[in-house]
Amino acid sequence: MSFNMTFNEFGYDDEWSVDYYHELLQVAGGKERMKHHAQTKGFSKPIPEEELDELVKAMHKRKTALFVELIETGRLPLRPGVHRLMKEAMEAGLKIALCTTSNEKAARAVTEKVLSDIDFDLVLAGDVVSNKKPDPEIYNLALSKLGLKPEECFVVEDSKNGVKAAKAAGLNCVVTTNVYTEKEDLNAGDIIVTCLGDPDGEKAELRKGDIDGFDGVLHLNQIIGYFSK
Repeated sequence: MSFNMTFNEFGYDDEWSVDYYHELLQVAGGKERMKHHAQTKGFSKPIPEEELDELVKAMHKRKTALFVELIETGRLPLRPGVHRLMKEAMEAGLKIALCTTSNEKAARAVTEKVLSDIDFDLVLAGDVVSNKKPDPEIYNLALSKLGLKPEECFVVEDSKNGVKAAKAAGLNCVVTTNVYTEKEDLNAGDIIVTCLGDPDGEKAELRKGDIDGFDGVLHLNQIIGYFSK
């Protein structure tokens, strides 16, 4: 949504569909996706090669501002079960980290607005690492900063590149599919669900993993029990 809104503001007719955005998700990074689009399909108006980098930088900055606005106004809500699971983890005394190579402002909008009642032990975002997922660099950095071993942790991911990064770092991985990534090969994940689920909201479908007592809601104790077997 925020990409298409940005293109419109900048005078381009381009509109990324769900299927096309899924294709673009194989390219890591928002700026990189826009450059890939420009160099393959091409924007609705030609862009001189020497102007492409600066234009992409300007569009990505505006896209981030629009994305943050969508988050802060509630028009882009959290997926089912995210807040609940984090509350369970916090109440259990687990260390909680956000590891994303998405823009830092967007990450902060989530941690400081939507999830303001969650005590994050670590937030890694933006250009804090040189290599984006599927490279495991951001997860390796998190492990180092938190002083934890891979087998002591689990991550929640939603894309093939994210799962690859998690497994390359030796981490246990819960995968939630979404409209963009459900067609990807996510089988490297240990547990796969359509979402985390909420008792009074949307329920999850379990696609991989033998979870004791699963009833459409994936709880922290079930995850810990699964990885402790």
